Amino acid sequence: MKPRNKTLGYLIPVFALCVFMLVIYGAYVPHKPAEIQRVVCIKFKPGTSGETIEKHMRDFATLKNNVKDVVAYSAGKVEKSKADGEQFDVVHYLTFRTKEGADEYVADSDRLDFVKANEANWDKVLELNSNIQK
Repeated sequence: MKPRNKTLGYLIPVFALCVFMLVIYGAYVPHKPAEIQRVVCIKFKPGTSGETIEKHMRDFATLKNNVKDVVAYSAGKVEKSKADGEQFDVVHYLTFRTKEGADEYVADSDRLDFVKANEANWDKVLELNSNIQK
């Protein structure tokens, strides 16, 4: 065997072992947990079209990309029942790594632009931050 082939023969298993160790390390290293969840409930004005509501949902979902501490985002339309009195139409859930991240989100210029562009369609809005219990 030539010296070059012999060196390559040793490096391939070492490289594979290093990759395996990095994968295992990434799977077991504790990550910083999320601290704050923000819930945004919105009631649209009567007569707001379904297309406008869908555009609102898409545009709100893109806001999560603008703040670095957003860990998770989900949203949905409220299931109507007699108990809630149909107070809200949609709910957005944002999870933040830190309270500072949640504060940055509130002051984010893209979020403020989104609010200006859509608030004419909103009847009422409820926004709450809560600590995530561990």
